[in-house]
Amino acid sequence: MDTALAHLDDPPVVAAVGIGVHGCAGRTDVFLLPDLWQLHLYGYEAELTVDGTAHAIRPGRVSLVPPGTTVRYRYRGRSEHLYVHLRLGTAGPQIGIPVIQDTGTELAPLRAQLTSALAAWPHSPVRATAEVWAALWRVAQLAPLRTADTAAPHPAVAAALAMIEARLAEPLSVAELARAAGVSHNHLTRLFRAATGATVVGYLRARRMARARHFLQATTLSIPAIAASVGIPDLQAFNKACRRDLGASPRAVRAGLNTG
Repeated sequence: MDTALAHLDDPPVVAAVGIGVHGCAGRTDVFLLPDLWQLHLYGYEAELTVDGTAHAIRPGRVSLVPPGTTVRYRYRGRSEHLYVHLRLGTAGPQIGIPVIQDTGTELAPLRAQLTSALAAWPHSPVRATAEVWAALWRVAQLAPLRTADTAAPHPAVAAALAMIEARLAEPLSVAELARAAGVSHNHLTRLFRAATGATVVGYLRARRMARARHFLQATTLSIPAIAASVGIPDLQAFNKACRRDLGASPRAVRAGLNTG
């Protein structure tokens, strides 16, 4: 096994967090966890076989193994690793995550998150769960995300998508997105439509209005504050955008009278 398919949209249910010490009584361990995922962060060299596929363990590597999977460790001596045993939910798309991969520059923050989870467990399980969930997303993003239904987006598209989410409240042009993504305006337009089925401008507008709908229905923020937070501070323009994209005025959307 080279890749695990995981759902990460729900917080995990953490069963245990700890430091595993192995290789003292013997150089080989063979086991499986019938109902639990295994997340390990390594600081040593060893060999790991996952359902018959061999992988090299090196310092700074992380592994994520699904339930019911037979694993075989061959140690070279005393070996300690941070581990989390957990259950994952079923919400959201399945994300393909390498069974084992290098953490690279993410090693320090990942170790810090898992160490914080260890310190919180079991006295503050909610805090431990939050740290583990963030760590899982960090692990998932070490390699380009792939879901069971779609291929990973082109790096330029991924950069543009991230910038859009970070700057919904600010003026943002296609040219600016293209410069940040390192491609031409026309090339980004072609890549973006191929990846999302929408134009850059259309996608940006849809994300702004989706956020506006959320703020209108889930918060008590004032309508002017919401308009500003989604990059449409002109109230007349915001009202027009709501009617066009959400099917009702901002006040009607807030009251649940829109048809969307």
